[in-house]
Amino acid sequence: MIRIAPSLLAADFSRLADQIAQAEAGGADWFHLDVMDGHFVPNITFGPVIVTAIRRCTKLPLDTHLMIESPDDYLEPFREAGSDHIIVHQEVCKDLHRTVARIKGLGAKAGVSINPATPTSTLTEIIPEIDLVLIMSVNPGFGGQKFIEGTLTKLKETRSMIRANKRDVRLEVDGAIDATTAPRVVNAGADVLVAGTSIFREPNIGQAVRDLRKAVEHLGLEYEV
Repeated sequence: MIRIAPSLLAADFSRLADQIAQAEAGGADWFHLDVMDGHFVPNITFGPVIVTAIRRCTKLPLDTHLMIESPDDYLEPFREAGSDHIIVHQEVCKDLHRTVARIKGLGAKAGVSINPATPTSTLTEIIPEIDLVLIMSVNPGFGGQKFIEGTLTKLKETRSMIRANKRDVRLEVDGAIDATTAPRVVNAGADVLVAGTSIFREPNIGQAVRDLRKAVEHLGLEYEV
């Protein structure tokens, strides 16, 4: 099953509750929350207080992506705020296995993300321990960027690792995902599509979610999960 995870970074925060409701009515499966600190990535977004507010607006899983230099300092606050999944970056964690264990100990699903320039080989030892992998298909920090073609190879490599471990690990992709790129990343192995601009910048948000799902619903998943 392909999951659609609208990224609230692209939403209109003056109408956040309404736009969440529209996306949910359109069939969204999760909501993706991009947390940025202005250090690891060149942008600042929001913290646990906003996640708490978002939690009051929806019962769908909150997929919280920590693009911050010191994720270990904030695992508990984001879990307490209502995050169901907590994703950290391989590039910043000094002891990734320990961080993943802490996330799982808090009762959240643990995910690891890698940037476009980070090789998939860095995931080899952590795949057996996690629930989610997030492959960035743009350089993180801002929405509306161009899809990086090398992402397709990285998705295929990661899907092969997941298959080899025979575990139910979700493979997310985030960055420039729309009705054109979505079939390509699903064919490469992705089963969670994070989409921001292509959903929240459309006049009918619910229809945009449906259109994205329609773009991939005909595809037969050739990999095993």
